Amino acid sequence: MPIKVKKIRPEFVDKRGFISRIIDQKKIQIRSVLIITSKAKSVRGDHYHKKDSHYVYCFSGKFKYSSRDLKSSNEKIDSAILNPGDLVFTKPMNWHSMEFLEDTVFLAFTTETREHSIYETDTVRSKSL
Repeated sequence: MPIKVKKIRPEFVDKRGFISRIIDQKKIQIRSVLIITSKAKSVRGDHYHKKDSHYVYCFSGKFKYSSRDLKSSNEKIDSAILNPGDLVFTKPMNWHSMEFLEDTVFLAFTTETREHSIYETDTVRSKSL
């Protein structure tokens, strides 16, 4: 399934600055919010989660986000370039990888805790599908 990239834009602006709503929904309970820095030419992810879903929001920089639905018979890997203000959502059983084209700061909003032992039990690492 193609990656749906949502561009987050300010919804309120005045002389003090702006307000942008990154996530505002009732269906998914967010349990953890992470700020992650990544150096240009580095790779993160290259795994999938059994239960965790997460939003990834590009705060600064640029990266290639790739994903594949492991529950689908389609083996196609979809990719999208994320720039500042872009948001993507990844469901469980979706392999994903991030290749950083520039030094980048991104936020990850997850449905499962990031307590190390729980995270490792939920994460299945791969060597690029």
